[in-house]
Amino acid sequence: MSLDDISLPPEPPELPASAPAPRELPAAAHLALPPDLRAPWNWLDLLVLAVLTMVGSFLLNLLLVSVFAAFGVKPAQLRASPSEMGLFTIVHQALLFLLLLGYLFAQIRGSFGAPFWRTIGWHAFEPGHAPRALRYFGFIAGGFLLAAAVQAASIAFGNNAKVPMQALFQDRRTAVLLLLMAVFVAPVIEETVFRGYIYPVVARSWGMAAGILATGILFGLLHAAQLWGGWVQIALLVIVGMVFTYARAVSRTVLASYLLHVSYNFFVSFAFLLGSHWLRFVSPGH
Repeated sequence: MSLDDISLPPEPPELPASAPAPRELPAAAHLALPPDLRAPWNWLDLLVLAVLTMVGSFLLNLLLVSVFAAFGVKPAQLRASPSEMGLFTIVHQALLFLLLLGYLFAQIRGSFGAPFWRTIGWHAFEPGHAPRALRYFGFIAGGFLLAAAVQAASIAFGNNAKVPMQALFQDRRTAVLLLLMAVFVAPVIEETVFRGYIYPVVARSWGMAAGILATGILFGLLHAAQLWGGWVQIALLVIVGMVFTYARAVSRTVLASYLLHVSYNFFVSFAFLLGSHWLRFVSPGH
């Protein structure tokens, strides 16, 4: 990865000439789009990503079962131990994130000949009336306020059903790893995929509103398995996903939705740490 890939230019750059228009768009129609929607991938590429995600998840599951068995943790023990199953889940998720990020990097650099981070929507805020530092602070504060509102709504309208995700907080090791991933890893990958890769294709085909709605629903469904039975919580995450995409759409940069996302996750994680008295009430595991 070169410095060209990770630097943040001051405003949305034009894609390099080597990055072609999507196959379903004439060149003139492609150039007529706002710069943040001129991604060189299309619906077929989204389908390939979806298939890769499902197949990759399945193969990683088989691989990790074998690795855990080689270290003396048989499948039956894995299912019976919340600690080992939590570790399995987190490692599986981390490897899947790396797989998807690696695939997108290879596609954008190899197939389209374009710089990865800028092409997928990561760049600094455009010049505007408000100072950039104030906008950074505004999105971070917005993430905290959004998290507080969601937590309040979940308490007011949620149910007491036990959701699968609670099993990941049965021991301290798993809880710490999950919280670290939620703050430092998940926002980068999820914003890159949902707001950087998926949103431009949907928005240029059906409009900004459809892009916001679709990515919000997909974001909620991504977490549905972890929250199965907590229907209010799933619905709230759909709304959260829409808010993230709205921020990306109006600012024209994934950086905005990332700041919302990371501050939202930080607030939720910090609230959990406070509620558990800094994991004092969580089993130390084994």
